Order: sequence, then C-alpha cells, then structure tokens
Amino acid sequence: MQLIASPRELVSTCRQWRRQDEDIALVPTMGYYHAGHEDLIRHARGLAKRLVVSLFVNPAQFGPGEDLTSYPRNAERDAAIARDLGADVLFAPEPADMYASDHATWVEVPDMAATMCGQRRPGHFRGVCTVVLKLFMLTGADVAVFGRKDWQQQAILTRMTRDLNVPVRIETRPTVREEDGLALSSRNVYLTREERAQAPEIYRGLCFARDMAAQGATDASLLRQSVLRRWAERLPLGRLDYLVVVDPVSLASVQEIRGPALMACAVRMGRARLIDNIELAQSPDR
Repeated sequence: MQLIASPRELVSTCRQWRRQDEDIALVPTMGYYHAGHEDLIRHARGLAKRLVVSLFVNPAQFGPGEDLTSYPRNAERDAAIARDLGADVLFAPEPADMYASDHATWVEVPDMAATMCGQRRPGHFRGVCTVVLKLFMLTGADVAVFGRKDWQQQAILTRMTRDLNVPVRIETRPTVREEDGLALSSRNVYLTREERAQAPEIYRGLCFARDMAAQGATDASLLRQSVLRRWAERLPLGRLDYLVVVDPVSLASVQEIRGPALMACAVRMGRARLIDNIELAQSPDR
C-alpha cells in the first residue's frame, strides 16, 4: 500500500492506473476506523481493480465550536487497517494540501443541505460536497462507497454527482451496529458510561416507529410523537436536535406515508452528537 499526502502524486498514480485500463474505487473517510469503515473498505475492494482510501479530517465541514481539534485520530492504526483490507493507496493530505490560503470555490446542494443536520450545522454539507468532489477529481474514481448512517450526506452527494454529471457511481452500505443496536461512530468514544447505556434507545425508538408503520400507521406526526414520548421515558440524557420523516431521495418532508419514507434523527448526549435513521417504507430497489 502506498501512503500518499500530495494531491499531485495521487493524480499521477491514478492516471497511471488508467493508462493500464484499471478501474478505481474510492472510500472517503475521516479516520479513526471502526467496523463500519472496515465494511466500506472491504466492500469497495471487490468493486474495482484499484482501491483508494482517503483519510482526511476535513476542516471545511466543521463549524465554530465543533470538535475539529478534538476529533478522535489514530493515523497509524488506520493505515494498518487500510493495508490489511487491501487498499492500494491511503491518501492522507494535510489541510494546506487541499485548501489554498485564498481558497474561494465551493460546491453545495442548498435545498437538501438546509434540512436535518444542515439546520444545526450551516456550511457542513458545503464542506462535504467540496472535499468529496475534489477526491472524485483527483482519483477519477469509477465508484465511491458511503454508509447509510450518514443518509443525508449520501443523498446530497448522489444529487451532486447527478447534477454535475460526475462520472462516478455511488454505492451505499447498511449501517453497522453494536450488538445492542447503537450505530457505530468514531464519536461514540465521547460517551460516558451512563450515556452509552442509554444510547441504544435512539435506534430502538426508530425501530418502534418502523413497527408502527408496518402495522398500518401512516401519519408521520403520530409516529414522531410516539418516538419522542418513548425517548422522554427511556433516553433522559438525550437532547433532541431533530427527528423527521422525509423522502429518502429528495429529503423533502413527508406528512403521510404512502411510499418510501425515512425517519432520521440527531440526538446529543454529552459531548457526542449521534445520528441515525431507519426506512419506514422501503424503496422498490432495496
């Protein structure tokens, strides 16, 4: 596995692969790998001849007061995991490699970024779209792999690639969870023992709504209120950021479930901000 920090070197390497008619898969990450990242990398390894994994804590997607400086990091361990899972390149640039001091060009999907996480994190998805498009351009990737835990992110990136005619296919992988249902996240290390004990109630509440929908409940407001009542009893340490029911593709709000629908949430527990989602009614291709 090559460890590359220079964007120019990454471009050169990927162009050489192209000249050899080798296709490329990409897994963008911010590091501190867990089993969810491993699943993305393992899946991507089977999609193309060459695999690039990026490891970059992107400052452009962190807002004032967020955890940019304290975001968990373990670059040496991450490199070993990427190597063991078959990455050809681990691209680990410094911020100055990706953003010039006078950087002034941004990519965004404003309407889709204005809801859910975007309400509390203005500019977050602008930073995500910009860095991911940079990675697409640097690698010329044929396919990129993301996780469904960050549903809003993958929906926005899918729209971005469609609107800009970026020749990359986006694949998504199911959320990887602990045995008790808690979605894996690098930020789970922030949880105290008491917070960790309650955190699985986030997903259990979403499952409760899914079960109600399966039994015929179609009123999104009713489902939402049912989950909030459950969390009030069983998740007292949680502070709600949002709980919404949306169309899984457009992210538009859904009032009555008559087709594909997604319930998504963000809950703050101490230092951690935990996101999760569940499909209440699935798209035909899932």
